Amino acid sequence: MPITASPERWWAWLLAVLLLTAWPAAAQQPLRVELEAPDSVRALLQRHLRILRGDVSVPEAAVDRSAMVRRARREAAGLLATEGYFSPEISLRRRADEPWRLTVEPGPRARISAVSIEFAGALAADGEAHAARREALRAQWGLAVGQPFRQAAWDGAKAALLDTLGARDYAAARLLSSRAEVDPQAATVVLSVEVDSGPPFFLGEVHGSGLSRLPEDLISRYSTLRIGERYDRERLLAFQSALQAAPQFGSVTVSIDPDPALAAAVPVQVEVSEAQSRQLGFGGGYSTNTGYRVEFNYRDVNLRQRAWELSTGVRLEQRRQSAYADIFLPPEAAGQRYSFGVLAEHTDVQGLRLGTQAVGGALTRSRGNIETQIALRLQQERRHPEGGERSSASTLSANWTWVQRAVDDLLDPRRGHVLEFQLGGGTRLALAGQDFVRLYGRAVRYQPVGSRDVLVLRGELGATLAPERKGVPQDFLFRTGGAQSVRGYAYQSLGVSEGEAVVGGRYLAVASAEYVHWFLPQWGVATFVDAGDANDDRRAFDLKLGYGVGARWASPAGPLALDLAWGRETRSLRLHFGIAIAF
Repeated sequence: MPITASPERWWAWLLAVLLLTAWPAAAQQPLRVELEAPDSVRALLQRHLRILRGDVSVPEAAVDRSAMVRRARREAAGLLATEGYFSPEISLRRRADEPWRLTVEPGPRARISAVSIEFAGALAADGEAHAARREALRAQWGLAVGQPFRQAAWDGAKAALLDTLGARDYAAARLLSSRAEVDPQAATVVLSVEVDSGPPFFLGEVHGSGLSRLPEDLISRYSTLRIGERYDRERLLAFQSALQAAPQFGSVTVSIDPDPALAAAVPVQVEVSEAQSRQLGFGGGYSTNTGYRVEFNYRDVNLRQRAWELSTGVRLEQRRQSAYADIFLPPEAAGQRYSFGVLAEHTDVQGLRLGTQAVGGALTRSRGNIETQIALRLQQERRHPEGGERSSASTLSANWTWVQRAVDDLLDPRRGHVLEFQLGGGTRLALAGQDFVRLYGRAVRYQPVGSRDVLVLRGELGATLAPERKGVPQDFLFRTGGAQSVRGYAYQSLGVSEGEAVVGGRYLAVASAEYVHWFLPQWGVATFVDAGDANDDRRAFDLKLGYGVGARWASPAGPLALDLAWGRETRSLRLHFGIAIAF
């Protein structure tokens, strides 16, 4: 038969249940504990010991209080051991109604008294190369004799040893055994490690996956790996970086399977995802050199389904307008790459109106941080200096460029250097108005000062070897002045006067020193001194001096510079705005 109860009984049962479940929680109060310990271990205990964080309640029964004391002492001893304190004195007690008091005397901190690192596997074999590698690994060990023992440092030293060994040749390296023998009385620790290097690994073929629209051989075109070369993680990472920088790929992973059975010819696995092929972009900006700018560009990185890269666009600036179209072919062997392009440009700077139409091609090679380029260019140039004689000429020119970018960060360098050399020219035998040879060199040094500041030293030299400047295209002559050049003077205002215009001269010299103090991670202030001139006669050379101060903002595209400079020759202040570096 069904069981029923009156509403009054249901309320009584519910109240009883609530009282039974709430009474233990109400009876238990959070445990108050005061810590008495040296500063060297106080923060460690306060951060990790549960009894000090308020996670423990006051036990009612004496047996529970005894268990709480034992547990707290074990936890404290374990924490202290991770920092090298193996003989601590720990007590947890209270008197009458006073708070509980945890007293910790950590004792002497144990130090490393001996280290033994042994090797098994192929690296243990005889031979000078193997012996030198073993000694180098021992020399790089992170816990030297005499250092205090810390568990985190001990674990980190073992991980670093394996990582260093496995980064080159021995991809299957593993830890056979490790032991830390502690003598609490002497406060010393003896460390011993044995590592199995496994066999040396040699690279096999490159296998790619993830391609659907792009050509199947595109991945191998970027590879500089050779079948049979010894495994080197840095080489694989460089290959991955080269693929990641290619516009055709969205994401890239390069890896090998560290299976000792594959060591003789381990396949290189490359997994990629394809990026969007076509992009349409609009932009705008401002520079004190060329004024306000708007631009449109279109990019197709898989033209004709051959991974050709088409880049075309129109850029409209106050002092320069241009339209261009360039095609970059996928890289060939040894990192070389061909490109072709056309350009139409009009500029009006310092009274010189210049119209240029050009078509050309280039072969670019990249090896590490060095890039070289050989370019051929056929151009037609129309010159109209204000107050001067109009002229036009067609020229076939050749130019060789060598650039080394040895810096710690391409967008925001603090250490390193950039070197650039150019050699080019033309001849009457190939359309030029006269025979000429152009030499140009540039050097930039980035020297860190303290933890944040940087000193930037820059120099430029140029010479065009020709009887006179007439018949030499303006691209092969020199003008200077403006942002990234000689600040305190208008853009390209230092050159040769022709009528009321400033045109290029055959000689160039520029020097600059700049000190940047970063008072916040993204904000800095700079002081600088620039000097330079461009002229047609070395005897008439007169370095123009400019100096001033500026603000720096570390934008994602590189440091933006706003400089206020005084031109000593013009005796006037000039504001310059633009990117602080230009490679």
